[in-house]
Amino acid sequence: MAVASNKYAVKRYAKALSAVALATAMLGYSAVSNAGATFKIDDTKWVSIGAGFRTSFTATEEAAAGSKWSNDFSVDNMRLYLNAQIHEYIKLEFNTECQFCGTNGGDMKILDAIAKFEFTPYINLWVGRMLVPAERREMNGPFYSAVYNIFSTGTPFDSADFGGPAGIGPDQAGIYGRDDGVTLWGSVLEGRLQYAFGIFNGLRGSANEDDNLLYAQRVSYNFWDVEKNPGYYTSGTYYGAGGDILTLGVSNQYQEDGAGTRFDKGDFRGTAVDILMEKVLANGGVVTISGEYKNYAVSNGYSQASRDSGAPGWNMFEGDAYDISAMYLFPQKIAIGQFQPFIRYTNTLPEDSSDRAAWEAGLNYVIDGHNALVSLNWHYGDRITKGLDYSSDADGDKVHSITIGFQLQI
Repeated sequence: MAVASNKYAVKRYAKALSAVALATAMLGYSAVSNAGATFKIDDTKWVSIGAGFRTSFTATEEAAAGSKWSNDFSVDNMRLYLNAQIHEYIKLEFNTECQFCGTNGGDMKILDAIAKFEFTPYINLWVGRMLVPAERREMNGPFYSAVYNIFSTGTPFDSADFGGPAGIGPDQAGIYGRDDGVTLWGSVLEGRLQYAFGIFNGLRGSANEDDNLLYAQRVSYNFWDVEKNPGYYTSGTYYGAGGDILTLGVSNQYQEDGAGTRFDKGDFRGTAVDILMEKVLANGGVVTISGEYKNYAVSNGYSQASRDSGAPGWNMFEGDAYDISAMYLFPQKIAIGQFQPFIRYTNTLPEDSSDRAAWEAGLNYVIDGHNALVSLNWHYGDRITKGLDYSSDADGDKVHSITIGFQLQI
């Protein structure tokens, strides 16, 4: 949903990277393992299938010719889910996604391809293509977030969000927030302390000619009721069905030579802290407050001069960013659903570039939790117009944008 306007043109590389990120990072994680229809084979074997769909209409101020409002319909996600258990301790997950559905009809790509060795709640091993452990927003994905525009108006992306049409390969670091690798995950203390430690390819080619690996970790603690999600995934809200939630999470990613160019490479580190509080009130209403703080750094190379030159490179964000939102789910059902107004503020503060902030407010109409809802969003700020341009002279006006989104899955 990046703004396409000559007025907001930035350096060629930053524009291309922004378009890729905003299109692919909005793809999030797959459905719960037993979603859709489940077919039992015997006492230890089963197969389940499901589907998820998101589509929207967005109008953005000054984004069309003549500084007029743009008007764009978009298929944001169309995915198929396939999960199976082939042994008491072995599962398989395979999901697809329509990449760039809004252009040229889109292409079906592999979203997840995971062999799951799940032994006990304490220790499990996933191997294949999967989400890289990160902050809650990444682990929620679009289908299990509380805000429809969770990525396009959010904090900076992790490197695994920048995969292009070719998928995972040279000069890329993943796709859809996923990468090829292995994750060890589990929980202790009656499920309250949850962990995920992963090793992935990360950036291939570009600055990382030595094939250094990406190391990712996430640890969270549930102070109130324990969140129940498949694997190390998370949710942005439970609409009150998960009880009272207060969870603090910390995540970190590191890759030597994970940013920059072949001639000016640097080591990438991304650290985040996130918190979710959801309280069910006596009247049945639900208050949800969430926030995250990020600090990204590139050390031992990749100067600001390289960014300013416009030379192609792995242009990772450096600096601080935060995102906070609050919402209230009314207990009364109106027709077939419940109303949930929300407000959100995001600010990104690059070290050697201009800040970019966004205000967002909206109204969700929740019909069946994450499976069926309609969302109306208003956005104002320069977060989208500046995009991923972290050069010293990055510029963009503050503009209004309105989105109405529809989400369905089974």
